[in-house]
Amino acid sequence: MAASSELLTGWCLFGVSLLAILAFCWVYVRKYQSRRESEVISTITAIFALAIALITSALLPVDIFLVSYMKNQNGTFKEWADANVTRQIEDTVLYGYYTLYCIILFSVFLWIPFVYFYYEEKDEDDTNTCSQVQIALKYTLGFLVVCAVLLIIGAFVPLDIPQNRNSTEWEKVKLLFEELGSSHGLAALSFSISSLTLIGMLAAVTYTAYGMSALPLNLIKGTRSAAYELLENTEDIEEVEQHIRRIKSKCKDGRPLPTRDRRTLQQLEERLRTLRRRERHLEFIEKSCWTKFCGVLRPLKITWGVFFILVALLFTISLFLSNLDKALHSAGINSGFIILGTNLTNPLNMLLPVLQTVFPLDYVLITTIIMYFIFTSMAGIRNMGIWFFWIRLYKIRRGKTRPQALLFLCMILLLIVLHTSYMIYSLAPQYVMYGSQKYLVQHNTTLIDGQPRNVTTYVLKICDADAPEDQCIVTRTYLFLHKFWFFSAAYYFGNWAFIAVFLIGLIVSCCKGKKSVIEGEVDEDDSDISDDEPCVYYG
Repeated sequence: MAASSELLTGWCLFGVSLLAILAFCWVYVRKYQSRRESEVISTITAIFALAIALITSALLPVDIFLVSYMKNQNGTFKEWADANVTRQIEDTVLYGYYTLYCIILFSVFLWIPFVYFYYEEKDEDDTNTCSQVQIALKYTLGFLVVCAVLLIIGAFVPLDIPQNRNSTEWEKVKLLFEELGSSHGLAALSFSISSLTLIGMLAAVTYTAYGMSALPLNLIKGTRSAAYELLENTEDIEEVEQHIRRIKSKCKDGRPLPTRDRRTLQQLEERLRTLRRRERHLEFIEKSCWTKFCGVLRPLKITWGVFFILVALLFTISLFLSNLDKALHSAGINSGFIILGTNLTNPLNMLLPVLQTVFPLDYVLITTIIMYFIFTSMAGIRNMGIWFFWIRLYKIRRGKTRPQALLFLCMILLLIVLHTSYMIYSLAPQYVMYGSQKYLVQHNTTLIDGQPRNVTTYVLKICDADAPEDQCIVTRTYLFLHKFWFFSAAYYFGNWAFIAVFLIGLIVSCCKGKKSVIEGEVDEDDSDISDDEPCVYYG
């Protein structure tokens, strides 16, 4: 009965989170999608992809909750969990991960690429629907090949290499198939998901690390005055118009303009069109009630900015201490820098087990961490845009994001959220592996008060990587995170890169001045189709 009530509590909370996630994803995507170019399929795809990523992350606290509540605080298993058969309740979470990860693979390697290429071809005027589908399928086939290769590599890379050098090639191949069958495809799926998580790590280092400094400092510094920017813009317009008149005066007598002057005139006219657009946007912003309302909320924004920068520093310090602990006390690179116990503790690693004693405070904290990573990642993407090496592909703007950019955005956020699970493990490794589990260690005392006596006592210890397998139940999340040591090693070095980029971004954000009140809305080098209607959601 106790087991049923605890399970019901955990899964009910997961269900509530599921509804909240769906609502958040709908609002989030609708907020940024272009009103002029909105497409139903791309919108649904973006909402679906982001929701699946967040739902997968929501399984992490449920997984930790289940393994924690299998044991009492004195280190013994509860009655309902004392039998190994009953402990298979964790397999429910494992099957949940199987399902969600398979959906993620389907989304990343089939559905999102297909929808993206379909709308890329739709921009061409001379293509029909049948031709669009054929071309989209042709490009998507390449993604399917990559997915198949990752699954095959993950399935047939042996984790336990036979020590017998005299074994035949057939015996080695047979071992591969035995491993594949015994793990029920866990290795294949884990390798594919870890590969995507590695890409998510690169995205997190690029966007999240910078966003963690840019978002709070932008809130603290605020934006420039719309009236002051409008005055500057008017002066720029007058200057450009005078320059245009001077160039045109050269051909009053009918003589053609030199090539250099024609090129300069074309650039000035383009500049003037941009300034006119800025003028329309600034006039709208200056008169809008939303701007006045944002002015009233200025103290609240400063408060949130200070809070976010403190949280960012807390995360960075915790990540640094965790990585330093791995550098000093781990089993080395060949083990993926796994730690046998915690030697250098960090604030989050201490806080999460304490909060777990008052359910569901730890669940709320993990959800907050995930949402914080989402918001900071979005801030980084919005400030930097979506790039392919040195080429900017898209900008992310409220109410003006094209369908293709929206799909790119949700793909990046999906990969970042996948990496978030490892980030939380890096911040609190013992908590993610075992929750609040403890176990009893037999201790024999042969000498008491100078008298030889044989007394057996039991010492209570917190579960760690050195604990016996039959005494501490590892979360299913950890099985996916550390199936392959080389991915864990890559994540370890990625954490150092994350810290470095955050510090660089912090310096850059401190040195930059206030943002324009229409930052990124009107640029001369727009790669997107730009809407002329100003958006009221600034600041």
